[in-house]
Amino acid sequence: MSAALRRRAVLALPYAWLVLFFLVPFLISLKISVAESVIGIPPYSALIDTAGGSWGLDLSGESYRRLFTDDLYAVAYLNAIKFAAVSTVFCLLLGYPLAYGIVRAPRRFRSLLLLLVILPFWTSFLIRVYAWIGLLKENGLINNVLLTLGLIHQPLILLNNAFAVYVGIVYSYLPFMVLPLYAQLEKLDPALLEAAADLGCRPWRAFLRVTLPLSMPGIAAGALLVFIPAVGEFVIPSLLGGPDTLMIGKVLWDEFFANHDWPMASAVAVAMLVLLLLPMGLIRRLLQGETA
Repeated sequence: MSAALRRRAVLALPYAWLVLFFLVPFLISLKISVAESVIGIPPYSALIDTAGGSWGLDLSGESYRRLFTDDLYAVAYLNAIKFAAVSTVFCLLLGYPLAYGIVRAPRRFRSLLLLLVILPFWTSFLIRVYAWIGLLKENGLINNVLLTLGLIHQPLILLNNAFAVYVGIVYSYLPFMVLPLYAQLEKLDPALLEAAADLGCRPWRAFLRVTLPLSMPGIAAGALLVFIPAVGEFVIPSLLGGPDTLMIGKVLWDEFFANHDWPMASAVAVAMLVLLLLPMGLIRRLLQGETA
Protein backbone atom coordinates (compact mmCIF):
# COMPACT_ATOMS: atom_id res chain seq x y z
CA MET A 1 0.00 0.00 0.00
CA SER A 2 1.44 3.35 -1.06
CA ALA A 3 1.96 6.23 1.38
CA ALA A 4 -0.71 8.33 -0.32
CA LEU A 5 -3.24 5.51 -0.02
CA ARG A 6 -2.41 5.05 3.66
CA ARG A 7 -2.93 8.76 4.30
CA ARG A 8 -6.29 8.63 2.58
CA ALA A 9 -7.28 5.59 4.63
CA VAL A 10 -6.39 7.40 7.84
CA LEU A 11 -8.34 10.50 6.77
CA ALA A 12 -11.31 8.34 5.78
CA LEU A 13 -11.88 7.24 9.39
CA PRO A 14 -12.92 10.64 10.83
CA TYR A 15 -14.94 11.40 7.70
CA ALA A 16 -16.74 8.07 8.03
CA TRP A 17 -17.42 8.87 11.69
CA LEU A 18 -18.92 12.26 10.75
CA VAL A 19 -21.06 10.74 8.01
CA LEU A 20 -22.34 7.94 10.24
CA PHE A 21 -23.01 9.90 13.44
CA PHE A 22 -23.71 13.39 12.13
CA LEU A 23 -24.82 13.48 8.51
CA VAL A 24 -27.04 10.38 8.61
CA PRO A 25 -28.93 11.42 11.80
CA PHE A 26 -29.31 14.93 10.40
CA LEU A 27 -30.79 13.62 7.14
CA ILE A 28 -33.17 11.38 9.09
CA SER A 29 -34.32 14.35 11.19
CA LEU A 30 -34.67 16.47 8.06
CA LYS A 31 -36.79 13.76 6.43
CA ILE A 32 -39.10 13.49 9.44
CA SER A 33 -39.39 17.29 9.72
CA VAL A 34 -41.05 17.56 6.28
CA ALA A 35 -43.53 14.77 7.00
CA GLU A 36 -46.95 15.08 8.61
CA SER A 37 -47.78 13.99 12.15
CA VAL A 38 -50.06 10.94 12.20
CA ILE A 39 -51.31 8.45 14.76
CA GLY A 40 -49.37 5.28 14.18
CA ILE A 41 -45.97 3.65 14.27
CA PRO A 42 -43.94 5.56 13.23
CA PRO A 43 -45.96 8.69 14.12
CA TYR A 44 -45.31 10.48 10.83
CA SER A 45 -46.37 10.05 7.24
CA ALA A 46 -44.26 8.50 4.49
CA LEU A 47 -42.49 10.90 2.15
CA ILE A 48 -43.00 8.72 -0.92
CA ASP A 49 -46.64 8.44 -1.96
CA THR A 50 -47.41 5.28 -3.91
CA ALA A 51 -51.18 5.76 -4.08
CA GLY A 52 -52.69 5.03 -7.50
CA GLY A 53 -49.69 3.04 -8.62
CA SER A 54 -47.55 6.15 -9.20
CA TRP A 55 -44.61 7.51 -7.25
CA GLY A 56 -44.45 11.00 -5.79
CA LEU A 57 -43.06 13.02 -2.92
CA ASP A 58 -45.49 13.99 -0.19
CA LEU A 59 -43.72 16.86 1.58
CA SER A 60 -45.25 19.09 4.23
CA GLY A 61 -43.99 22.43 5.50
CA GLU A 62 -46.49 22.65 8.35
CA SER A 63 -43.87 22.04 11.05
CA TYR A 64 -41.65 24.85 9.78
CA ARG A 65 -44.66 27.16 9.38
CA ARG A 66 -45.53 26.62 13.05
CA LEU A 67 -41.89 27.01 13.99
CA PHE A 68 -41.71 30.50 12.48
CA THR A 69 -45.19 31.69 13.45
CA ASP A 70 -45.59 30.41 17.02
CA ASP A 71 -43.93 32.70 19.58
CA LEU A 72 -43.27 29.72 21.89
CA TYR A 73 -40.37 28.50 19.77
CA ALA A 74 -38.84 31.95 19.30
CA VAL A 75 -38.91 32.58 23.06
CA ALA A 76 -37.43 29.13 23.74
CA TYR A 77 -34.59 29.70 21.25
CA LEU A 78 -33.81 33.16 22.64
CA ASN A 79 -33.85 31.88 26.22
CA ALA A 80 -31.55 29.01 25.28
CA ILE A 81 -29.09 31.37 23.57
CA LYS A 82 -29.20 33.76 26.54
CA PHE A 83 -28.56 31.04 29.12
CA ALA A 84 -25.81 29.49 27.00
CA ALA A 85 -24.07 32.82 26.24
CA VAL A 86 -24.12 34.09 29.84
CA SER A 87 -22.97 30.71 31.14
CA THR A 88 -20.12 30.67 28.62
CA VAL A 89 -18.97 34.10 29.82
CA PHE A 90 -19.02 32.96 33.45
CA CYS A 91 -17.16 29.76 32.54
CA LEU A 92 -14.51 31.91 30.85
CA LEU A 93 -14.22 34.28 33.82
CA LEU A 94 -13.79 31.33 36.18
CA GLY A 95 -11.93 28.98 33.89
CA TYR A 96 -9.21 31.33 32.63
CA PRO A 97 -7.71 32.10 36.08
CA LEU A 98 -8.02 28.42 36.97
CA ALA A 99 -6.23 27.25 33.82
CA TYR A 100 -3.62 29.99 34.18
CA GLY A 101 -3.01 29.01 37.81
CA ILE A 102 -2.52 25.37 36.86
CA VAL A 103 -0.03 26.33 34.15
CA ARG A 104 1.93 28.52 36.57
CA ALA A 105 1.92 25.85 39.30
CA PRO A 106 5.01 23.64 39.79
CA ARG A 107 5.12 20.92 37.18
CA ARG A 108 4.88 18.13 39.76
CA PHE A 109 1.46 19.42 40.88
CA ARG A 110 -0.10 20.02 37.46
CA SER A 111 -1.28 16.45 36.92
CA LEU A 112 -2.99 16.46 40.31
CA LEU A 113 -4.68 19.80 39.63
CA LEU A 114 -5.90 18.61 36.23
CA LEU A 115 -7.19 15.45 37.88
CA LEU A 116 -9.22 17.58 40.29
CA VAL A 117 -10.70 19.46 37.32
CA ILE A 118 -11.89 16.31 35.56
CA LEU A 119 -12.79 14.41 38.75
CA PRO A 120 -16.52 15.35 38.57
CA PHE A 121 -16.76 13.45 35.28
CA TRP A 122 -16.23 10.25 37.24
CA THR A 123 -19.72 10.74 38.70
CA SER A 124 -22.99 10.55 36.79
CA PHE A 125 -24.06 13.87 35.30
CA LEU A 126 -27.60 13.35 36.61
CA ILE A 127 -26.38 12.70 40.15
CA ARG A 128 -24.24 15.85 40.10
CA VAL A 129 -27.21 17.96 39.02
CA TYR A 130 -29.44 16.35 41.65
CA ALA A 131 -26.81 17.21 44.28
CA TRP A 132 -27.36 20.90 43.57
CA ILE A 133 -31.00 20.51 44.56
CA GLY A 134 -29.86 19.52 48.05
CA LEU A 135 -27.51 22.49 48.15
CA LEU A 136 -29.88 25.15 46.82
CA LYS A 137 -33.28 24.25 48.29
CA GLU A 138 -34.75 26.34 51.14
CA ASN A 139 -33.64 23.90 53.85
CA GLY A 140 -30.50 22.96 51.95
CA LEU A 141 -26.87 23.23 52.96
CA ILE A 142 -26.26 26.76 51.66
CA ASN A 143 -29.29 28.30 53.37
CA ASN A 144 -28.62 26.41 56.60
CA VAL A 145 -25.02 27.64 56.73
CA LEU A 146 -26.05 31.25 56.03
CA LEU A 147 -28.78 31.07 58.70
CA THR A 148 -26.38 29.59 61.23
CA LEU A 149 -23.82 32.33 60.58
CA GLY A 150 -26.54 34.96 60.96
CA LEU A 151 -25.92 36.38 57.47
CA ILE A 152 -29.59 35.95 56.53
CA HIS A 153 -32.79 35.77 58.61
CA GLN A 154 -34.91 33.72 56.21
CA PRO A 155 -34.02 31.18 53.54
CA LEU A 156 -33.07 32.52 50.14
CA ILE A 157 -34.92 31.31 47.05
CA LEU A 158 -32.03 29.73 45.18
CA LEU A 159 -33.87 26.93 43.38
CA ASN A 160 -36.39 26.83 40.53
CA ASN A 161 -35.19 30.07 38.97
CA ALA A 162 -32.68 31.35 36.42
CA PHE A 163 -29.92 31.60 39.06
CA ALA A 164 -30.04 27.84 39.66
CA VAL A 165 -29.87 27.16 35.91
CA TYR A 166 -26.77 29.33 35.55
CA VAL A 167 -25.14 27.63 38.54
CA GLY A 168 -25.87 24.18 37.13
CA ILE A 169 -24.62 24.96 33.62
CA VAL A 170 -21.45 26.73 34.79
CA TYR A 171 -20.64 23.93 37.24
CA SER A 172 -21.28 21.18 34.69
CA TYR A 173 -19.40 22.71 31.75
CA LEU A 174 -16.56 24.55 33.48
CA PRO A 175 -14.05 21.72 32.80
CA PHE A 176 -14.77 22.05 29.06
CA MET A 177 -13.47 25.61 29.29
CA VAL A 178 -10.50 24.87 31.55
CA LEU A 179 -8.98 22.01 29.56
CA PRO A 180 -8.64 23.80 26.15
CA LEU A 181 -7.34 26.91 27.91
CA TYR A 182 -4.77 24.87 29.81
CA ALA A 183 -3.65 23.13 26.61
CA GLN A 184 -3.17 26.50 24.90
CA LEU A 185 -1.54 28.33 27.82
CA GLU A 186 0.81 25.43 28.51
CA LYS A 187 2.30 25.81 25.01
CA LEU A 188 3.20 29.48 25.49
CA ASP A 189 6.91 30.23 25.72
CA PRO A 190 7.77 31.89 29.09
CA ALA A 191 10.59 33.71 27.32
CA LEU A 192 7.96 35.96 25.69
CA LEU A 193 6.92 37.34 29.08
CA GLU A 194 10.56 37.70 30.09
CA ALA A 195 11.24 39.67 26.92
CA ALA A 196 8.23 41.89 27.61
CA ALA A 197 9.48 42.53 31.15
CA ASP A 198 12.97 43.39 29.84
CA LEU A 199 11.36 45.96 27.55
CA GLY A 200 9.69 47.60 30.54
CA CYS A 201 6.22 46.08 30.17
CA ARG A 202 4.32 45.74 33.46
CA PRO A 203 2.91 42.27 34.29
CA TRP A 204 -0.73 43.22 33.69
CA ARG A 205 0.18 44.88 30.39
CA ALA A 206 2.25 41.87 29.33
CA PHE A 207 -0.75 39.68 30.06
CA LEU A 208 -3.03 41.84 27.90
CA ARG A 209 -0.52 42.26 25.05
CA VAL A 210 1.11 38.81 25.02
CA THR A 211 -0.66 36.08 26.99
CA LEU A 212 -4.27 36.94 26.22
CA PRO A 213 -3.91 37.26 22.40
CA LEU A 214 -1.91 34.04 22.19
CA SER A 215 -4.53 32.20 24.22
CA MET A 216 -7.41 33.17 21.93
CA PRO A 217 -7.56 29.75 20.19
CA GLY A 218 -8.04 28.13 23.60
CA ILE A 219 -10.74 30.67 24.49
CA ALA A 220 -12.53 30.03 21.20
CA ALA A 221 -12.35 26.25 21.58
CA GLY A 222 -13.58 26.41 25.18
CA ALA A 223 -16.42 28.73 24.21
CA LEU A 224 -17.54 26.27 21.53
CA LEU A 225 -17.40 23.32 23.91
CA VAL A 226 -19.53 25.16 26.47
CA PHE A 227 -21.95 27.14 24.31
CA ILE A 228 -23.06 24.42 21.90
CA PRO A 229 -24.18 21.77 24.43
CA ALA A 230 -25.58 24.45 26.77
CA VAL A 231 -27.98 25.68 24.06
CA GLY A 232 -29.69 22.30 23.89
CA GLU A 233 -29.47 21.56 27.61
CA PHE A 234 -32.54 19.79 29.00
CA VAL A 235 -31.67 18.14 32.31
CA ILE A 236 -30.38 21.22 34.15
CA PRO A 237 -33.33 23.54 33.35
CA SER A 238 -35.81 20.76 34.12
CA LEU A 239 -34.34 19.90 37.52
CA LEU A 240 -33.01 23.25 38.72
CA GLY A 241 -35.04 25.78 36.76
CA GLY A 242 -38.51 24.48 37.37
CA PRO A 243 -41.49 24.49 35.00
CA ASP A 244 -41.23 28.20 34.18
CA THR A 245 -37.74 27.94 32.68
CA LEU A 246 -38.37 27.65 28.96
CA MET A 247 -35.45 26.44 26.85
CA ILE A 248 -35.43 24.80 23.47
CA GLY A 249 -34.21 21.47 24.88
CA LYS A 250 -37.33 21.27 27.06
CA VAL A 251 -39.55 22.13 24.08
CA LEU A 252 -37.82 19.46 22.00
CA TRP A 253 -38.44 16.85 24.73
CA ASP A 254 -42.10 17.83 25.05
CA GLU A 255 -42.68 17.60 21.31
CA PHE A 256 -41.16 14.13 21.11
CA PHE A 257 -42.45 12.46 24.28
CA ALA A 258 -45.46 14.49 25.48
CA ASN A 259 -47.06 15.58 22.20
CA HIS A 260 -45.69 12.68 20.10
CA ASP A 261 -45.26 15.18 17.27
CA TRP A 262 -42.07 13.88 15.69
CA PRO A 263 -42.15 16.16 12.61
CA MET A 264 -42.38 19.26 14.83
CA ALA A 265 -39.63 17.98 17.12
CA SER A 266 -37.40 17.22 14.12
CA ALA A 267 -38.02 20.70 12.70
CA VAL A 268 -36.98 22.20 16.05
CA ALA A 269 -33.81 20.08 16.05
CA VAL A 270 -32.92 20.99 12.45
CA ALA A 271 -33.48 24.70 13.12
CA MET A 272 -31.33 24.49 16.27
CA LEU A 273 -28.48 22.93 14.30
CA VAL A 274 -28.71 25.62 11.62
CA LEU A 275 -28.78 28.27 14.34
CA LEU A 276 -25.58 26.89 15.86
CA LEU A 277 -23.74 27.01 12.53
CA LEU A 278 -23.31 30.79 12.83
CA PRO A 279 -21.30 30.85 16.09
CA MET A 280 -19.41 27.75 14.96
CA GLY A 281 -18.44 29.48 11.71
CA LEU A 282 -17.40 32.68 13.49
CA ILE A 283 -15.22 30.83 15.99
CA ARG A 284 -13.70 28.73 13.20
CA ARG A 285 -12.71 31.92 11.34
CA LEU A 286 -11.25 33.26 14.59
CA LEU A 287 -9.20 30.10 15.04
CA GLN A 288 -7.97 30.25 11.45
CA GLY A 289 -7.04 33.89 11.86
CA GLU A 290 -5.09 33.20 15.03
CA THR A 291 -3.17 30.28 13.52
CA ALA A 292 -2.48 31.97 10.18
